Order: sequence, then C-alpha cells, then structure tokens
Amino acid sequence: MAAGASDAEARIVLARRFSAQARGERITKLDVSDGRSLSMRLFLDGRKATLTGTHWSDEEIRSGVASALEQARFTGIDAFAGPPDPCTLPDLDLDLYDIAIEKRNDEARLEDVRCVERSIRAADPRIDNSNGSNYQDACVTMALANSRGALGSYRGTQVGISASPVASEGAYKRTAHYGSASRFLSRLDAPGEIAREAVRRTVVFCGASKPPTQSTAIVFDREVAAALLADLFAACNAANVAVGNSWLVGRIGERIGSELLDIVDDGTIPGALGSSPFDAEGVPSQRTTVFERGVLRSFLFDTYYARRLGARSTGNATGGGIGPNTFFLAPGKRTLDELIAATTRGILVLETIGFATEHASGLYSRGARGIAIRDGELAESIEEFTIAAPFPQILAGIDAVANDLIFDGSMTSPSFRVAEMQVSGSSSAP
Repeated sequence: MAAGASDAEARIVLARRFSAQARGERITKLDVSDGRSLSMRLFLDGRKATLTGTHWSDEEIRSGVASALEQARFTGIDAFAGPPDPCTLPDLDLDLYDIAIEKRNDEARLEDVRCVERSIRAADPRIDNSNGSNYQDACVTMALANSRGALGSYRGTQVGISASPVASEGAYKRTAHYGSASRFLSRLDAPGEIAREAVRRTVVFCGASKPPTQSTAIVFDREVAAALLADLFAACNAANVAVGNSWLVGRIGERIGSELLDIVDDGTIPGALGSSPFDAEGVPSQRTTVFERGVLRSFLFDTYYARRLGARSTGNATGGGIGPNTFFLAPGKRTLDELIAATTRGILVLETIGFATEHASGLYSRGARGIAIRDGELAESIEEFTIAAPFPQILAGIDAVANDLIFDGSMTSPSFRVAEMQVSGSSSAP
C-alpha cells in the first residue's frame, strides 16, 4: 500500500510433502520436500497485477511489488477487480490437522506402499505386475492477509494410498485403479484393503465382452459418479456461466433433476478433505445448496464473477479460478447391493474413459466398463461400450441413490441409478 496500491492481498503456503511409488519391493519414485510459496494480487484503481515466488526477503518483496505496480499501469481497467469486501475471517476448528502424519517416520510410509504391492500380488494369481502403488501425504499451512482487514491462517494434513494392479489374461493385460484418501491416518483404509479392492476391480474384467447397443438403466459406482459430478460442477462454475459455456445459463429456479437430486458445496464439514475456514481470497467458507430436490438454486462464485453477475461469493476461489470445496450429492438410504437388487435390467458402471462432455450443450458421453445386471443380480463383465445422454435427462432420470457417500475428495458422490441411458456397443446380440 505504501508503494501506491489501492488494494493488496498476500497469501503464503508452507508445505511439507512426502510421496513414494513402489513396484514389487522396489521403491521406484521418492519425493520429499519442504516448500513455500508467496502469491500477491495488487490493485491500482481497477488495474490488477500479480506477484508470485518461492524464495523471498523483505527487499525482494519490496522490489517485486514496485515492479508489479509499474506493470499494472499498462493494463486495462476492470470494474469488477479487487479483493472481497471487508469481513472478519472465522476462527473455526474444522478438525483438519493430524499430528500423526506430521510425526510419522519415513520407513513406515515406505512400508505401507510396499505392503500394497505385496497384497495385490497375493490376492489373485492372475496379478503378475503393477503400474505402481503410491503413498503420499502433506502437512500444509496457509496464511492470508489483505488491505481490507482480513488476516488469518490454518493448517491441514492429507494422506492417500492407491494401487493399480495388472492382471494377465492370455495375451491381454487388465488393469484398474483404487485408492483411499483422508486428512487423518487413522481414517485411511488399510493398505491390504486398498489392494484387495483394486484387485477385485481388475480381475472382474477378465473375460469381459462387448454388450449389444441398447437403452437400459445405468448404476454409477460412487467413484464414477464423482467424476460425473465433476462435469456438472463445470456447468455450475460462474466463470463458465458468465461466458455462456454452460448449459445451465438462465435456469436458476428451474426444476432440472429428479426430486432425489440434492447437491451441495460445503467447505465447513469437519475433517473433510475439501474443508477450510476460508477460501483463497479470504471469503469465509460456507454451505451452498446448488440443487434442491432437482431445482437449480445457485451457481458457485469467487469474488470477481460474483460482482460480474450481480451475486455474492460462495467462497469457492482457488487462487487460480473457481473450484469445489466438498461438492457432493446427498446420499440415500439403500446400500449399493440393495440398489442393484432392485434393478431388473441394467449396467453397473465401474470405470469411464475419455473426455467428451459438451459443457455448453450439456451432452454427456463416455467410454465405459462395467458389469451387466439381470433380475437384480450381477452377471457378466462388459467393456468397449459408450454411455451417452444429455445432462438434463441424466439428472431427471435419477431414480435411486445409495448410502455409500465418503468424503474422500473435493468432488464426491454416492452410487446412484439413472433409469435409462443409451448404450452403444455391438450391433447384434451376444
């Protein structure tokens, strides 16, 4: 401010990270780092400049600020640019830090990833290789201040383990992926459990065939459902709405999905990976209802696009755009097994492939693998098919939601069923 800025914002992130990959008993990748980063946004009467760095001194900061402000004089004026309106940052205890991760010794971390590798090979004789099992954790501190009175900081941890086994089926190789993530070591799935589930998802496709083209019910496994929600989030992102790159433009208050469609973005869930007291701009985190019983209630905003669209920030700034806190579909009451048992004919989709969502039109299309459902029971495994439908049809067609929601990411969902979708497979019946 002393250098002439009309407003300023600074954010510092300190992070200690550990990641390792193993194949067999051999550690093939290892990365241990202590990092720090500084990012600043400087405003000069509607003009904006940014400053970033990883190493700094007081003199380097002063010099960088002076240079950035000089550059700002040559940028265009944007009436919507600037920090959030003055507010007091909340002093929330969201249970985000696990001292056990900070204190963990490196050998225990490496043993976890080796254990996954041993377990996937012991689980099934068809598993003869691996794309690599991974362990990663991080201890992060974030502090933020701006010229409008915001000042706050918080700490958080995260830990994750994943496996990607490879099974041999004659000349063919089968592979799948499964992992677990949490803010707390004690809440993470055990390495052996992760390995067994990864193997199950791999060998189930041994002998898979291509299904006939048809229209049928689709049950989205919770991990695939979360990926579908990521596409939906893009349509709810105010940055896309502002430029017309969203099929939801102009539809606030309109019923779009079934009455089972309750979607929320929440940054205040204790212990969730997507939670934080405030976002990257210093806007307090909140719970935002996006869909309520199928009715679109809100888009998701940072400060800039909230001003541009005449709304209020929902606390979704990431420092580089608009992102989710914990964006999720509310769970139902039935288990996935019960949902399958209630499906006369359909497909349980366990994996989708490719990127083919038209965000402006809302057309969803993905390559997929899964298991056929007949008379409420899982039948043969199937692959090399495509599922497709317009997003409004998918959301309106949700007729059952399972209870298997886990807050293991910023985008998460329970399994759910869509009454009918188009499946493109073989041209004739098997």
